Amino acid sequence: MASKNIKSQQEIRPIVPSPASGGDELFQAIQDPVLVVTPQGLILDANNAALTAAKKSQAEIIGKGICTIIHGGSLPHMECPLEEFLLTKSARVEETTLPGLAGEYLLTITPVKESDGSIEKILLIARELTSDEVRKADSLRTAQMAAIGELAAGVAHEVNNPITGIINFAQLLLDDSAKDSLQAELLDRIVNEGERIALIIKNLLSFARESEKDNESVEISEVIKNSLALIEHQFTKDGITLSKNFSDESCLIYGNFTQLQQVILNLLSNARFALNQRYPGAAKEKKITISCAPSIQENGMSVIQIIVKDSGIGIPQGILKRLFQPFFTTKPAGKGTGLGLSISYGIVQDHGGIIRVDSIVHKYTKMIIELPASDE
Repeated sequence: MASKNIKSQQEIRPIVPSPASGGDELFQAIQDPVLVVTPQGLILDANNAALTAAKKSQAEIIGKGICTIIHGGSLPHMECPLEEFLLTKSARVEETTLPGLAGEYLLTITPVKESDGSIEKILLIARELTSDEVRKADSLRTAQMAAIGELAAGVAHEVNNPITGIINFAQLLLDDSAKDSLQAELLDRIVNEGERIALIIKNLLSFARESEKDNESVEISEVIKNSLALIEHQFTKDGITLSKNFSDESCLIYGNFTQLQQVILNLLSNARFALNQRYPGAAKEKKITISCAPSIQENGMSVIQIIVKDSGIGIPQGILKRLFQPFFTTKPAGKGTGLGLSISYGIVQDHGGIIRVDSIVHKYTKMIIELPASDE
């Protein structure tokens, strides 16, 4: 390309030239979204496909943080995993959701070495996944979560016996100790902390549950109505508007009423927390919508679909894959154990269903559950 043409382009768009070997014309001809960023995550360049997918102009992208553009931003108390990885200046390929580019992509991260061996630019190429590839990725994540569940159950069983012994021995010593003594106070703390550990172990075992005891025909709309009756007053107190959308058709499944109620209560509790975090006071935007209706999957299977959507603070896209892992939480320190969603995942999986999440930071979070419909 003639130097005159390069100069004229730079006058129109004064950015760092792309590292593509064939120059700017080849860079713009690539059909997949491509972005050039610094190791600190600042965008230096973007091809036309990236601008089209993001529905933004060059001026709206250049100089912005990569997480802001492709993920929609992050939470104040959490670092963006992508931006943290870019600092390592390493190569990587991963399947991920990029709401800023409106789709599921295979993201290839390639460091670009300068002549002196230093790395000042990193190339990001996002290839949109086909529907088959998305299904395979979902199946892989399900298998990974099943493996985590088995590991959690193994660890829980190994810890359960020693902690039970500690609680019992501490209780025996406490019974023989003088009341209001320092020894009694310390032993009482040991018992309380031991019982807290025992509760965590119980929750881990719930995450890895395999039991089908007490299963029966359950009307999902009744599960939701009973759950709402328990916490609806909390929504009213917080100024949260609740919208219910139940199908007139039967939403019957075969399952455990109490376990399913635990899942619904957990999702509603998380939605309430997200709304109060985004809107600490009263606001007309504080809304939760819960719906239940029969649906047909692509493979022709009949399912009951439950959706809980809130307009709260949202969940960063970079961590969505970790959302159902035990002890992982998006809440600030001290605000959550990180077991609620993992337990819910285990219950839904035990019922032969799936649970997935769709979210954009500072916009919404949508939790979607699909359970096999009953034949009755």
